[in-house]
Amino acid sequence: MAFWSPPSSLPLLGLLSIIFFLRPTSVVTSPSGIRHGIIRKPSSSDPPFHPFREAPAYRNGDACGSSPADRIHVVMTLDANYLRGTMAALFSILQHSTCPENIDFHFLWSYLEPNIFSSIKSTFPFLRFKLYRFDSNRVRGKISKSIRQALDQPLNYARIYLGDILPADVRRVIYLDSDLVMVDDIAKLWGVALGGKVLAAPEYCHANFSKYFTSAFWSNPGFARTFDGRRRPCYFNTGVMVVDVEKWRQGGYTKKVEEWMAVQKKMRIYQLGSLPPFLLVLAGNIQPIDHRWNQHGLGGDNLEGKCRDLHPGPISLLHWSGKGKPWLRLDSRRPCAVDNLWAPYDLYRSSPVSSLEE
Repeated sequence: MAFWSPPSSLPLLGLLSIIFFLRPTSVVTSPSGIRHGIIRKPSSSDPPFHPFREAPAYRNGDACGSSPADRIHVVMTLDANYLRGTMAALFSILQHSTCPENIDFHFLWSYLEPNIFSSIKSTFPFLRFKLYRFDSNRVRGKISKSIRQALDQPLNYARIYLGDILPADVRRVIYLDSDLVMVDDIAKLWGVALGGKVLAAPEYCHANFSKYFTSAFWSNPGFARTFDGRRRPCYFNTGVMVVDVEKWRQGGYTKKVEEWMAVQKKMRIYQLGSLPPFLLVLAGNIQPIDHRWNQHGLGGDNLEGKCRDLHPGPISLLHWSGKGKPWLRLDSRRPCAVDNLWAPYDLYRSSPVSSLEE
């Protein structure tokens, strides 16, 4: 667990080491000036190439159990555009875990990209994981255009269907986005009490909750009464959630979220992607947990992605939600100060900053 109080400047974590240039890359510059590195795919005549360094093989401590009850289930999505972030997230989780061999990863994917699967196997040859295909047809015609194209991708909605995708014996999971790093033992997050709720996550009641919905929503008397009977509804971020999958199935929450998506197709009641229908169904009815488990918003807002500082207080998880992603800003030599906290977990071979293990 890390602690943060705002100093005059953010210290860099990790040591600089040799830059690995094992495969040429092309660079594309976006209108915003951020450069996007594109890994050239090897030809069929090239020897096998893996763009990520192999991570150390982390092992369980002596006090770790070995029964099914000791398993920790973590769900993430696999997307080529976010693979570098996923690798860093996995590395951080394993490195800070007391019982890394007790973690079962469940990866959801939409498009068959063998290079992604082989990269995971070569980077984490000891990793326990399963792959599940998310059929994008499940949300075809249900997604409404939002303020940022990345939020409209079908895989962004896969978290709604965990109860249908995962095996029946997976009853509880931690769902994590790919643009984060864990700096504490994930077993602590796994062990939070749900208090009979279907979902646990940090709540942010200081945020202006009304801004997540349009005037068309609030001016409709029926919609405006959506949150009646609940305690005060507060914003929560769906990139870090502990979910009782069994209760989600029993409560029919997938259908409830889909019903609000159908309303959105008829009249625009929100601007963001998959977050607002979650809020409509669950805000004010989740189990709040400590803010340390989602220091979110480090990617700035959804339009410009400007730099943001950390909030004061203890930190167990850093989350670059928003438009700005640390790997893109670092590669462009225009990083925000907080991006240097992500860099030590970067396993990409051409990364200018080494991992903590290098």
